[in-house]
Amino acid sequence: MHIDNAITTTIEARTWRKSDTTWTLGLFGTAIGAGVLFFPIRAGFGGLIPILIMLVLAYPIAFLCHRALARLCLSGSNCSGNITETVEEHFGKTGGVVITFLYFFAICPLLWIYGVTITNTFMTFWENQLQLAPLNRGVVALALLLLMAVVIYFGKDLMVKVMSFLVFPFIACLVLISLSLIPYWNASVIEQVDLSQISLLGHDGILVTVWLGISIMVFSFNFSPIVSSFVVSKREEYEPEFGREYTEKKCSQIISRASILMVAVVMFFAFSCLFTLSPQNMVEAKAQNIPVLSYLANHFSSMAGSRSTFSITLEYAASLIALVAIFKSFFGHYLGTLEGLNGLVIKFGYKGDKQKYPVGSLI
Repeated sequence: MHIDNAITTTIEARTWRKSDTTWTLGLFGTAIGAGVLFFPIRAGFGGLIPILIMLVLAYPIAFLCHRALARLCLSGSNCSGNITETVEEHFGKTGGVVITFLYFFAICPLLWIYGVTITNTFMTFWENQLQLAPLNRGVVALALLLLMAVVIYFGKDLMVKVMSFLVFPFIACLVLISLSLIPYWNASVIEQVDLSQISLLGHDGILVTVWLGISIMVFSFNFSPIVSSFVVSKREEYEPEFGREYTEKKCSQIISRASILMVAVVMFFAFSCLFTLSPQNMVEAKAQNIPVLSYLANHFSSMAGSRSTFSITLEYAASLIALVAIFKSFFGHYLGTLEGLNGLVIKFGYKGDKQKYPVGSLI
């Protein structure tokens, strides 16, 4: 009987649950925002060699950094304790307050940016693509925020489910666009490579180009705001039954799959854009500072001499993909901001006494 129970427990431990898939997509959804539409231009601007180096570095950077943060969150003694409680446990009250303060103000401005960007993107889509009369900006901003507030009202679980649901059409759109660009691939970016002219140093050197590209890549692949909520959820689900060591392995596995998914989808999209556009096109796109899909739409229109079906589709896709990406990222950054705000309120308003604080009041 005991052997059967042990076998059953082992099988359950090795089982990949639906919640694991939901969180994998949730992590992906938090990381991949509207910046993915600018990433191919920023990454491809330096040519083929820098983006190949970034391709090699992308997964290790995304996985190792987020796994390290997850391990920090896992190191706390309280199974339900988030990152603000864990840092206080390790660094004391003063250190905990300082780190919580920095954590909150590292994420909160991004939440404001996403709030403004959602309004701008929707207004652009409404006026330029749909060719409809302009709406009152204040009313649009309020309506969009209320729409997201409805999802937020029902708590973390619904937010993560909504994010994971939005990920599917987002991935499908990027992959389909990447595949549809293959017939337009050319070898100009390869022909541009001249090994005799390549330099490591200098403002146009590989090291500087890769360094600047990595900063963009890290921001594009960043789901750190939701890692603490993710770890708490997995600890509550797995730790009481299977222990902390297994929970750490499960968290690492989920983070690894989310990182692989990010790198595969985004880098395939970036390379497809890179092989479609010439180096001169990349310079022009960077100067215009517009999403790569918008530039591609203009590019194909100029090639055909008129607006082709493909270019019109890209114009619509640019705004719709940006809207979906921003909605996904907003929810992930909201969870991180909420954790930081809760931590500050508990530390300053309730003198660190969590029992007196109605956490749900800010959700």
